[in-house]
Amino acid sequence: MRPDAGLTVAALGGGHGLAATLRALRLLTDDVTAIVTVADNGGSSGRLRSEFGVLPPGDLRMALAALCDDTEWGHTWRDVMQHRFSGNGPLGGHALGNLLIVSLWEMYDDPVAGLELVGRLLGARGRVLPMAAVPLDIEADVLLDGQVRCIVGQSAVARAQGPVRQVRLLPDQPPAYPESLAAVRAADWVVLGPGSWFTSVMPHLLVPDLKDALRATRARRVLVLNLDLLRGETTGLQAHELIESFAHYAGDVRLDAVIVDPAEASDRDSLERAAADVGASLVVAPVSARNARGTHDPLRLAAAFQDLFTGR
Repeated sequence: MRPDAGLTVAALGGGHGLAATLRALRLLTDDVTAIVTVADNGGSSGRLRSEFGVLPPGDLRMALAALCDDTEWGHTWRDVMQHRFSGNGPLGGHALGNLLIVSLWEMYDDPVAGLELVGRLLGARGRVLPMAAVPLDIEADVLLDGQVRCIVGQSAVARAQGPVRQVRLLPDQPPAYPESLAAVRAADWVVLGPGSWFTSVMPHLLVPDLKDALRATRARRVLVLNLDLLRGETTGLQAHELIESFAHYAGDVRLDAVIVDPAEASDRDSLERAAADVGASLVVAPVSARNARGTHDPLRLAAAFQDLFTGR
């Protein structure tokens, strides 16, 4: 696949799901902007945001690593960024890239400028921007032992052993970065998902300015559904219910396409109805990795995107 210099794509999400999307998109175009959730409060990111009052850097780091230049230089610095210190000391568990990003934020007092510098170090094919200008927390109503309980914090919601009934952001009217809004408005395509559905994908629809940009953009919008719905935040849900959850949070934001792997498309009628309700066509395409359950394969996902983007 050869990158299309004329194609502009904005990808929204966080964590491993967004990284898979970015690894696929970079095969098709060099003009990719990742807009990343900033609600992580666990692990290295949680420790750094608590100590320094900064945006959690982990998902931003992963997105930058996914966009690294496909050269020895890019791969080397990707691996350096992803290196995690071992041991039980003060550095134990920290990813070196998280420390580098926070260092640049302290030096430049501008998260976007710091991320741009890391992108230059990696030779990144695209940009990485935060979803919101302030650190966020996730608050969710989760059904546990027959009762709906309020769980606060992305890591706690992700670990909760029950279906998510409702998710909210704290603060509930967070400001968005102008650069993120501009990227959505200027894109030819906007991609949402896959990823931690209620703590990485749906939160983008809860940032008012970002939701307005998604509504107003001239871009076509595509939703990539998760694989292996029996684990994590989607436990107990069927694929069509992911589309219905998008409709719940998106309001009048419409979609043009929904991509689903055949393994999750057994109830095709329900999927097509749910997709039609948000204005989308259903695209059933093999996008899962053959040897890694629940993981999107970058080449297969890129092929699905290419067919969609070129109207095949």
